[in-house]
Formats: sequence, structure tokens, C-alpha cells
Amino acid sequence: MENKKSFFWPQGILVGLVALGGVFSLGFMMLLRPNTSEAQSRPNINVKNMPANTGVQQRIEKFKGAMLTSWQQQAQVKGFSYAVPSRFEGAIVKAAKLSQQEKAIALTFDDGPWPQSTKQVLDILKSNNIKGTFFVIGQNLKNYPELGKEIVAQGHVIANHTWHHWYHFFNQQAAAFEIDRTEDLIYQVTGVKTTLFRPPGGIMHNGLVGYAKGQKYTVVLWSADSTDYKQPAVPKLINNVIKDSRSGGIVLMHDGGGNRSKTVQALPVIISNFRKQGYRFVTIPELLEMEDKDIKLVENKK
Repeated sequence: MENKKSFFWPQGILVGLVALGGVFSLGFMMLLRPNTSEAQSRPNINVKNMPANTGVQQRIEKFKGAMLTSWQQQAQVKGFSYAVPSRFEGAIVKAAKLSQQEKAIALTFDDGPWPQSTKQVLDILKSNNIKGTFFVIGQNLKNYPELGKEIVAQGHVIANHTWHHWYHFFNQQAAAFEIDRTEDLIYQVTGVKTTLFRPPGGIMHNGLVGYAKGQKYTVVLWSADSTDYKQPAVPKLINNVIKDSRSGGIVLMHDGGGNRSKTVQALPVIISNFRKQGYRFVTIPELLEMEDKDIKLVENKK
């Protein structure tokens, strides 16, 4: 496994994304700005009654695709990674212990990328200005790489959920294949080196967690399970999340692995409920940074 460089999230990737956004804006202006002489010679036209200029739209989409590819290539060269405090390397995390003043929670999504539902989840998070953490399956990322790129491009954290999502026992070689191959593909597709791992089904003793800890992965479990994989009624799904959530909590949901229409329906209500309680939403690396900061404050007072 390659050495993992430490570039702080969100500073590292966020700077790149901000720069990318700036280039997008400049590109759009160049594409949409009319030629001065032509604009002066044309009569006034009611643009509200005109159909969209498909040629311009196609050029915009092509430009966006090219810039996303360029950003991905730059990310690969720089080796972006999500910074996790050293105390959490090789550790198992179910939730963060935060000071009483903090009200923060992390939304996590497993088993993607997945057609339709991953994009729907991303759209909901974007409309609410929330960043989540996505534990992707290697096979699915191979099949839907553009969705993996979109996860990272929108500022979310992407993490390792094995290649096959199998539950049986793994020897050292098989465990290495499941985790390392997924890590390598995440890097190839998105330019991100992740140190976050979630075992399928939360199974702790089938060889995967042991290997991950040996590679200094942070093993991320959860404190609130939506059980959306059982496809309960939407009100039940919402209640499963809310009733078990506390500050510092990690919420388990799924954007892939099956029909996730109920998760998509429940997500806006879950977000609204948490906000009414005064919570703010953070990624797993941010949550661990918050706990690390609180621990250091306590240590300094001693």
C-alpha cells in the first residue's frame, strides 16, 4: 500500500474545488458572452420566448466535463487525502465524544455509487449545503466512476467499503485484495487517498477489520442505524435515525445496493429534524478533528 500523504480536509480539496468553481464561472462567461459587434447590430429580442440554445448548453457541459477531468488529474498528482488525527489511526470509531457545547452529527452513506439514488442523495445534500461521507464499494465505483467523481467534486468525503461487500471470512491475502484494490480505484478515479474504512455489515472478526487496522485505517462504524436496507416505511426509517442520535453521532444510511427510494424520501425530513434541534452536519474527518481538539483542551488544562 502506498504511503498516504496528509493534506488537511477541507482545506486541501476545498481550495481545489473553489479554484475549479472559479474556472467554471470564467468559462461560462466566455461561452455565454455575445460578440460585441453582433450584439450592437441585432434588434432587441425577448429571450424569455426563445428556446434554450442547445449548442451553447452542449459546449458548457463539455467544458464542465473537461475541467472535472483536469481537476481529477491534478488531484492524483498531489495525492489529496482526508486528514485524520493520529490518535484515530488504526482505531475503531462508533461516535465522537464532544463537549456539551457542540451539537454536530455525521451523515454517512454506504454501498454506492448507484444509478439514480446516489445522484438524488447528492442533490438533496447540495440543496441543504451539507457534506456527507460516502463508503463506496469498489465494484460499483468501477461501474459508475462518474458518480464517484461527482461525490468528491461536490466536496463530500469518499471512503472504502471493500470491493465485493462480502460477509464471509477473509485470510490476509483476500482481505488485502478487498481493501487495497478499492483504495487503488478510489485514487485512480478521484485522486483521493482515503484512510477511512467501514466493514460490510459492521462485521468485526472476519479478517477485514484486522487488516484495515494493521494498515492504520480508521474503522468507522455508526451510532444510529436507519435500517433502510430493510426498506421500512419512511416514518419508521426517520424515527430509527432520530431516536438513536446524539451529538457526535454517526448516522448509517445507504445510497446504493438496492432500491433506496425510501431513503431519498426520508433524507430531507431527517435533515430538517436535526436542524430544528440545533445540529450542524460534518464529515467523519471533521467529526474526529472536533473530538481531537476537545481531548487536547482537556489535556492542556491538567
